[in-house]
Amino acid sequence: MKKQDRLDRLTAMISERGIVHLKDAARALDVSEMTIRRDIAAETGRFAFIGGHIMPAQAVEPEQPYELASASDRHASAKERASAQALPHIRAEDTLFIDCGSTMMHLADLLPEDRPLTVCCYALNIAERLARKTNVRLIMLGGVYHPASASFSGPAALQTLDELGLNVAFLSAAGLEEGRGATCEHFHEAEIKKKAMAVAARSILILDDSKLGRIRPAFFAPSDAFDAIYTESGLYAPEENGA
Repeated sequence: MKKQDRLDRLTAMISERGIVHLKDAARALDVSEMTIRRDIAAETGRFAFIGGHIMPAQAVEPEQPYELASASDRHASAKERASAQALPHIRAEDTLFIDCGSTMMHLADLLPEDRPLTVCCYALNIAERLARKTNVRLIMLGGVYHPASASFSGPAALQTLDELGLNVAFLSAAGLEEGRGATCEHFHEAEIKKKAMAVAARSILILDDSKLGRIRPAFFAPSDAFDAIYTESGLYAPEENGA
């Protein structure tokens, strides 16, 4: 089957179903998954590939510069559900690290009120939520302020993390892609994420499905560096889903 014939058949499948998994497309067209990947890679105006699924390009939200104010409103329900999936990892007397970003706002709101916790963060919007919780002892990392993500960074923040005994680091990402791993928008965030993961006993990544298959500018960890990855759909397994 010629490439154009494959593309036409794939278009018909997507028109009928709305979204097609890579494995299903390869099986239907009797070619390898790599062939399908190559076909659609040259057709970005026609197809989008996210989290192992192929869909019309126009169905995907266009990339925009990240600003916390706008990001907090996008996929809010999915971010809250993803955050709720990770709550069983929290035990009484734990010391936690909570990353910056709009997803982590939901995690901060969902922290259980019935157990004492020590929580370290480096973003104003996260600290504001944590400060309202009477069961939380808050540690705020300082440094230079970055308005786009309402976060701080600098040598003092990294030194403070070195001095903490973290049970769990909860991380966010703006992208999780096969082969590349987890990425974020800002390089100062990547440095803090790496340090938190290095000192924590466990590292948990929380993100919504819209981030799967995306690559953003600043890399901070391969997918297998996390003890668990959660989306709104539950526990996520990259080796099974192709992202």
